[in-house]
Amino acid sequence: MPDRALVIVPTYNERFNIARLIPAILAQDPSLEILVVDDGSPDGTGAIVDGIAANNARVHVIHRAEKLGLGTAYIAGFRWALERKYDLVFEMDADFSHNPERLPEFLAAIKESDVVLGSRYQDGHVNVVNWPMSRLFLSYGANIYARAVTGLPIFDTTGGFKCFRRNVLESIDLNSVKSNGYAFQIEMSYRVWKRGFSLVEIPIIFVDRAEGISKMSKKIVREAIWMVWRLRWWSLIGRI
Repeated sequence: MPDRALVIVPTYNERFNIARLIPAILAQDPSLEILVVDDGSPDGTGAIVDGIAANNARVHVIHRAEKLGLGTAYIAGFRWALERKYDLVFEMDADFSHNPERLPEFLAAIKESDVVLGSRYQDGHVNVVNWPMSRLFLSYGANIYARAVTGLPIFDTTGGFKCFRRNVLESIDLNSVKSNGYAFQIEMSYRVWKRGFSLVEIPIIFVDRAEGISKMSKKIVREAIWMVWRLRWWSLIGRI
């Protein structure tokens, strides 16, 4: 019997992407289902997903009343997935920056690992399309910084295209996860690594969104700068 796999997609104002993304994901493998966690998108994203879910049992949605952030959206999705005993749980962006056609490669790689990470920077190669140089330098530098502080043995610490085995998520106290922006990706990988689970990176090409608006902000950057030091400290005092 194949593993039951759930792709969690957080959304906020993604109406121009979500109706195309859902069938693109489902087409990759019959074991895949989708959970959209919508933060009260005023553009009607949630209603679009409701319409699709009404006619497709593989599509699910959580509606949240307001914009509460990436990290809390994934935590809500993780809880939903664990309650329903999915074997594999994916993280994936809603804006096609993560290519759905790569999902079968994740499904193959997870057979030999506990967590699979889609890496933009594996082995020093930069696989990012349509970013301005300032954004690329910020991201690449942030990954060097995060690895140096935490010791994480992966190249892309902030990437958001991931697949977890259920037992990995079950091992983490989700109430203790504090990050909410892109630092959430660093924190989850760090907690997984510290528990001795295996992480493997597979190369992906990250293409910046063609529709909608980026959620990056100065607040998100500041959170990531300080969170890596908190993770290191929490590890030293036994909180991780």
